[in-house]
Amino acid sequence: MNSCLKSCGVILFAAGLTACSTFPLPPVSEQGKGLRQSEAEYRVVQPGDTLYSIAWESGRDYQDVARWNHISPPYLIQPGQRLRLFPPAGAGRTSRPESKPPVRSDSQKKPVPDKPETAAPARRVPPAAAGRLSWVWPAQGELLERYSANGPNKGIDVAGKKGQPIFAAEVGQVVYQGGGLRGYGQLIIIKHNADFLSAYAHCDKIYVKEGNVIKRGQKIADMGNSGTDRAKLHFEVRYRGAPVDPQDYLPRK
Repeated sequence: MNSCLKSCGVILFAAGLTACSTFPLPPVSEQGKGLRQSEAEYRVVQPGDTLYSIAWESGRDYQDVARWNHISPPYLIQPGQRLRLFPPAGAGRTSRPESKPPVRSDSQKKPVPDKPETAAPARRVPPAAAGRLSWVWPAQGELLERYSANGPNKGIDVAGKKGQPIFAAEVGQVVYQGGGLRGYGQLIIIKHNADFLSAYAHCDKIYVKEGNVIKRGQKIADMGNSGTDRAKLHFEVRYRGAPVDPQDYLPRK
């Protein structure tokens, strides 16, 4: 009886080894690898793209992308147009002097003054945005996830219910509205001045269009779950193309 059990055990163990060799599990070191391929030097404009959305997706300052491609304000582009996403040989990476983004201090809740907008009159951001920016929270709800400078989350996630209102965090102009950026669902990008942009992702119903001038605290969309697994707002702020922590600008809770 014992010899029979031992024989069966050997057979089962061998079968287990065979199964494992047939269906190997991926090594732990390979899990979580990015699936996105290396960024191409050029990008062909698709219907619905704007210069701002292309710059946002590639992590560039929109003014750099415009300069590298000889595009002047109001930065209009056309489907099929080929845009350079890297500086040409001999050109600098940025068209503006390097500087750190202004942040709120304990005694002053507003960022320091920013440079005025220089775009053409038809697309100019309201003069109020050329002075101090005074941000408000874009939605009410529990903070699900914070900004991570070295991690995957380049903004904050605010929990809520589908249909809950989303508000513009500061005065500005809508420079993108659509679902063309992977991972954002239905997205709104607002330009506040020459340096700052903000984005509102996973929207349901949207109440603004590209080119609309927006007031601080104006309702711009309903919260939804487009491009994600639950109703929430993913909110990002970018300074000259680089993600910054939104909580450095939003009022303290």
